[in-house]
Amino acid sequence: MATNSSNMVQPDNGVILDSIGMHTETLRVETNTTCFPGSTVIKGTKDDEVLCGTSGGAIIGFLGYEHTHKKYRPANVSTLYAGDAYAAVHWGPGMLITAWLADGQTVAKGARLCSGAGGDLTAATACAPPSSSTPMTSTGAQATMAGPLPTLGIVVAIAEEYKAASGAHARIIVRSLI
Repeated sequence: MATNSSNMVQPDNGVILDSIGMHTETLRVETNTTCFPGSTVIKGTKDDEVLCGTSGGAIIGFLGYEHTHKKYRPANVSTLYAGDAYAAVHWGPGMLITAWLADGQTVAKGARLCSGAGGDLTAATACAPPSSSTPMTSTGAQATMAGPLPTLGIVVAIAEEYKAASGAHARIIVRSLI
């Protein structure tokens, strides 16, 4: 087990650290492209199916591990789920879970995180109004907010530790907001 600067112990072969507020539902993983235990997921083609989360996707939860039936559980948390596997999907504000930070991301404890490609988390960035040399003179011509936040989607978690993912995605302890 790995210990971070907050003295939280990251489970070797699990994703749940604190289940207070956690809800669980077993859903079918539609494809196994990048669905690891701890990845964010979106609704699949049918209501009982999930796909790995995407940037800007409507995230419904995190793939579980410990609460998945052994028949469908990958060998460990660093192994992809097989397509058509029935996996536990966890959600609930306040739940502590080990998720995945996208390659190339460095975040501090307290950083707000959004879902990125492949169900990995990325640091949220602030929206900014478009820059222009033309002053706004009427309420009918309000500027449209532009920037990365609308395309990243909502903030789904808060980092509970400093983490730098370099060369590959990395496991990170987060507090769920969804």
